[in-house]
Amino acid sequence: MLLERWAIERVREALRVMPAVFLQGARQVGKTTLAHQLLAEGLMDAYYTLDDLTTLQSALQDPKGFVEALPERAILDEVQRVPQLLLPLKQRIDSARKAGMFLLTGSASPAALPQVADALVGRMGIVMLHPFSQGELERRRECWLVCAFEGAFAMRTDLDTSDLWGRVLRGGYPQAVAQPTLLQCQMWLRAYAETLLTRDVRLLADIERVADMGRLLRLLAAQNGQLLNLSNLSREIGIPHSTLQRYLRLLETLLVVIRIPPWYASISQQLLKTPKVFLNDTGLALAVLGAGEERLLQDALLRGRMLEAFVANELVKQISYAETTYRLYYLRTSKGREVDLIVENAQGQVIGIEIKAAATVNAEDFRHLRALAQAVGERWAGGYVLYTGTAQVPFGNRLWALPVPSLWEA
Repeated sequence: MLLERWAIERVREALRVMPAVFLQGARQVGKTTLAHQLLAEGLMDAYYTLDDLTTLQSALQDPKGFVEALPERAILDEVQRVPQLLLPLKQRIDSARKAGMFLLTGSASPAALPQVADALVGRMGIVMLHPFSQGELERRRECWLVCAFEGAFAMRTDLDTSDLWGRVLRGGYPQAVAQPTLLQCQMWLRAYAETLLTRDVRLLADIERVADMGRLLRLLAAQNGQLLNLSNLSREIGIPHSTLQRYLRLLETLLVVIRIPPWYASISQQLLKTPKVFLNDTGLALAVLGAGEERLLQDALLRGRMLEAFVANELVKQISYAETTYRLYYLRTSKGREVDLIVENAQGQVIGIEIKAAATVNAEDFRHLRALAQAVGERWAGGYVLYTGTAQVPFGNRLWALPVPSLWEA
């Protein structure tokens, strides 16, 4: 059965307003499937993919003629393969500006493609599609962020955490979660990572030493959710600092690496300014590491990092299709005060989130959340410790211990 993607409504809304909409997402997250759904709905009328060799050659041979021949309400899939199309698309839009003229999809961030950003500024809406969220897999629209800012949780002990680590291992790539076994899921993800490095990276840049990119991806997977330390990474991989930065930008351009910035407020302690870096999917991270269920359950450090990455990715997905604006941060001060994740809403209210790969929670686990609450004052909306137990219980005023599945079952 085709699972509904919550981002589709964002695409529909953007097509009602903007001449062009860019649906971005890493390769194999479901952009083409979503595009075909819009075609079946009658919202778009034609579909062309630049993964088709004949279509690709036509676009490369005569970009202007190709665009002029496109019917209105056309979908152009994997547009980053022929950036020369963007200027003719701009001219086509400017000659008869209407809403919903073109839906473009791409497996590379338009922010990192100057031709896209320059040609279609003011003419294009951007919608991000991530791997499946757990709510999408369960066919349940998540409302965790709304509940968290309203403090709308009730005591319960029936949340099922028995498959939590299985969810972390599988991740959310559609083809991966569709595999009948975890072994086949990880085989698919390893093949995906190999294609990413040998094909997609080469489409964007001339990389002589693909093996170095592979080592960087594995190192990022091993340090999933840690602070980005370019000097340490450069030393461990054995490549120059400037080359490392270039490789990291390429992985970000391909939308498989996510940066979460530090949170700033009028707090007296000095804040560290380094971002946290996550791979966009824990299944992919574990497959790249060759880590199966047994290793995950035996390695406490790996388990903790992957659970934090899993929660962070779920929140990134929920934020991407939320009806209001949220921003995701982390907090770490030079004095050692740390909050794993912070979410700020459009009104400036703040919630803090700690992630604990353990089945029990005590009052000490809330100490940094209490300090954050005191620091932000009236902006404080609540603090939450997400853990692997089953009891959803309060720990004081606007403080709750919540099982991780509350993210999609709230």
